[in-house]
Amino acid sequence: MAKTLNYRIFAQRNKFLIKMNLHEYQGKELLSSFGVRIQRGIVVQSAKEAVDAAKQLTAETGTGWHVIKAQVHAGGRGKGGGVKLAKNLNEVEEIAGKIIGMDLVTPQTSAEGKRVHQVLVAEDVYYPGKNEPQEYYMSVLLNRGTGRNMIVYSTEGGMDIETVAEETPELIHNEEIDASTGILPFQARRIAFNLGLSGTAFKEMTKFVTALYTAYVKSDASLFEINPVLKTSDDLIMAVDAKVTLDANALYRHRDLAQLRDLREENPIEVEAGALGLNYVDLEGNVGCMVNGAGLAMATMDLIKQAGGEPANFLDVGGTADAARVEAAFGIILKDPAVKAILINIFGGIVRCDRVAQGVIDAYKNMGNISVPIIVRLQGTNADIAKELIDNSGLDVMSATEFQEAADKVQAVLS
Repeated sequence: MAKTLNYRIFAQRNKFLIKMNLHEYQGKELLSSFGVRIQRGIVVQSAKEAVDAAKQLTAETGTGWHVIKAQVHAGGRGKGGGVKLAKNLNEVEEIAGKIIGMDLVTPQTSAEGKRVHQVLVAEDVYYPGKNEPQEYYMSVLLNRGTGRNMIVYSTEGGMDIETVAEETPELIHNEEIDASTGILPFQARRIAFNLGLSGTAFKEMTKFVTALYTAYVKSDASLFEINPVLKTSDDLIMAVDAKVTLDANALYRHRDLAQLRDLREENPIEVEAGALGLNYVDLEGNVGCMVNGAGLAMATMDLIKQAGGEPANFLDVGGTADAARVEAAFGIILKDPAVKAILINIFGGIVRCDRVAQGVIDAYKNMGNISVPIIVRLQGTNADIAKELIDNSGLDVMSATEFQEAADKVQAVLS
């Protein structure tokens, strides 16, 4: 997927992004801890472990068939060959061996795909019985328009909800929840009724919905998406899949959940930048940005667009733009081979511009291999001294005072 500007940029506070995704098996374990019925499974890292897991599941559940699921942070795994049904232990070993280590390409990954490091060996829950299994869609998230949590649900489970919304919007329902009361019994019953359930399945669904919403609130999640929610042939309701996204800014309240972060699934440059204390989001573009303050960073990216370029990143160095921090930021920006120029735009309020300028000069000399043009715009405290330092440094660094001047110089180096 193309890396584009999105809401993550506006809410970065520290090395964590605004959200933290869980793997399916982690999400299911979280749901189960709140009483949500789940499809049971065991996560493994090798084909041999997959066979052992299948044997254990057979002993515990009686299942003879098993579902092998790639564990990556991306939807549409089945479309890319990352979800397969194994009807015996030989197939378990063969399928797990093929999926582990593959670069899985789905509609939600880049063309290179994502490397699969582990698979979930899950029980087969589509067993025969008195009724036909039925799949539903359900998610819990915040309605930003009303400021309330809502449960979105549909009878069309197992399908892309975007497709359902476009082609048959009447099949999508939502239930808004008042945060002061939480989900009320009549709301859970209404959801079960709208899904066409009755009898045991009706009661099971009300329990499922109530537990699901409780898990969402108690874990400080920003999204639960269960697709599908399954009504089994004996009218049990369970989560067969689980996409769970946590609010990373609330992880200080959930130290146990913070440990579930899988850095292998995240952009490696963003992870490295986070470890250095830099607020960084990787984008597709040709002009690297180094700015202090999120608002100024957004304005700087607009400036680059107006000059005919495309921002290669969002990078907020914060209020301590000393030589070490500037050098670290240079190193991160230059990891992107698409960068053709770097624009440094600093407003010296708390931080003095002359110190930033000296930091740029020191970093440039220390790195010694910066081969792209650098435009530095410093405004605020000691900006005149900073400009003099840059102009007299003897380095291939261009200084600017006004926004338009910086834009003109960006345009010149790109042309």
